[in-house]
Amino acid sequence: MNRFEGRRVIITGAGSGIGQATVLRILAEGGRVAAFDVNAEGLAATAGLAAGQGTGQDRLTTAVLDVSDESAVREGVAAAVADLGGLDALVNAAGILRSAHTHETTLEFWNTVLAVNLTGTFLVTREALPALLESGHGVVVNFSSTSASFAHPYMAAYAASKGGIQSFTHVLASEYAKQGLRAVSVAPGSISSGMTTGRGPGLPEDADMSLFVKLAPAIGQGFAGPETVAGVVAMLASDDGAFVTGTELRIDGGTHM
Repeated sequence: MNRFEGRRVIITGAGSGIGQATVLRILAEGGRVAAFDVNAEGLAATAGLAAGQGTGQDRLTTAVLDVSDESAVREGVAAAVADLGGLDALVNAAGILRSAHTHETTLEFWNTVLAVNLTGTFLVTREALPALLESGHGVVVNFSSTSASFAHPYMAAYAASKGGIQSFTHVLASEYAKQGLRAVSVAPGSISSGMTTGRGPGLPEDADMSLFVKLAPAIGQGFAGPETVAGVVAMLASDDGAFVTGTELRIDGGTHM
């Protein structure tokens, strides 16, 4: 498939996990990608994987970017749009997962999670919107989480940030629909990544693990790989998703049926 032939895409959180898998998928489908991540080593690994599959030589650029830094986002997105010659799709995959007892959650902890996940999504989207609207068929794919709608203990800040992303996505879809923009959020769950490996989100030492029994996927042999989500993101960002907007799509193997 070459659904992204001639399409220009910005992807954040591109140095690992689902963001990295999405870069590789869209490159494999013919797209040009500007990849952002706060981790330079992660971006180098993504570039290496793209080169290994023979897709990264001419169609991938990478740049270190902290999505919670307003001035850096303004400069980074402008440079990416200029380099790409416009923009057709934005994938906001950058995010952090942190855990704590809610009664022990400090304001600094809370603000850090929301700054990256929610404010970062807003900042990158705001700066990308003019170019997306100019294309006449722009798409924004935001990353929510199953935690936005279902109880994930010890993750109050993370869940709140992801719920905000869902609401933000609905607003985008409504506000810019007549200008050809689509906005969708995906809500992954039970996906294997750096966030979820081992005690991934740094669960409290005294966490009651029995609370997570209901978070096991109903199908398959366990957590799915990040490429599972990347395939869905590619569909939504392509013309195959042309009639999908203003909604969220849960990708969790039936964990929350």
